[in-house]
Amino acid sequence: MTNSRIGYDAYRDYLALDRLLASQQPNTDQPDELLFVVVHQSHELWFKELLHELDGLRPMLRKADSGPALRTLRRSRLIIKALTAQIDVLETMSSERFETFRAKLGGGSGFYSAQFREIEVALGRRGASAAEQFPKGSADRERVETRAAEPSVFDAFQDYLSAQGYSPEDMPSALSGLHEDDGVVEQMFQAMVDLDQAFQEWQYRHVVMVQRVIGTKRGTGGTAGADFLRRAVFTPSFPELWYVRDSP
Repeated sequence: MTNSRIGYDAYRDYLALDRLLASQQPNTDQPDELLFVVVHQSHELWFKELLHELDGLRPMLRKADSGPALRTLRRSRLIIKALTAQIDVLETMSSERFETFRAKLGGGSGFYSAQFREIEVALGRRGASAAEQFPKGSADRERVETRAAEPSVFDAFQDYLSAQGYSPEDMPSALSGLHEDDGVVEQMFQAMVDLDQAFQEWQYRHVVMVQRVIGTKRGTGGTAGADFLRRAVFTPSFPELWYVRDSP
C-alpha cells in the first residue's frame, strides 16, 4: 500500500468522514435546506466543544490555575464568535426559501437543543424550567438536570477569587477592587465578561436572524418565535460582573 493511500485512509477514518458527510439528510429537494442542516449540525458540534471547554475550565478556576483558565476562557469566547459568524451565512437564506421546507421540519427546533440548554446551565442560567421541554426519563433531560446540580462556571470563579484572597462574603467590593489592579486577576475578570458578552451577542444575532426569516410568526418548535428568543437577550450569565460597575 502506498504512503498516499495510507494517508488518504487515515484522514477519512480519523474524521469518520463517511458517517459525517452522510449525516446531512434534508427532508426535501429545496436547495437551501442543506444549508439549514449544515449550519445547525455545525452548531451542535461547536456546542459539544464549548461544553468540553467549560467542563475543563471549572477545575482550573477552583485550583486558581490562572494561565490555563485564561486560555480556556479566550478559546471559549472564540468558539462563540465562530457560532455567530455562521449566522451571517444562514442570513443569506430568504424567508421565502425557508418557507419552502419549514413544514417538513416536523416541529424540530433549536428550542430542543439539549446541548445549548446545558451551556446556559453551565454558565449559571438556572431557571426552574431549564429541562422541562425534554421528555421525562430522556437522556437529554437527565444531562441538563445533572448540570443544574453541579457548580456553575461563576461558582468556580468565586472559588478562584477566594483563593486569590478576595472574600466571597463581600463579593461586590472584591470585584470593584479588581479594577485597580492590572494583574492576572483583573485579566480573569475581563475574560469572564468577554465570554458573557460574546454569548449575549450570539443570542442577539440569533434573534435578529429569526425575526428576519420568520417575522412575528410562531417558532417551529411552538414557541413565540423571535419574541421568545428576545427575552434572553441582554440577560447576562454573570450579572455580578456587570452590576459591579454600578458600585460607587
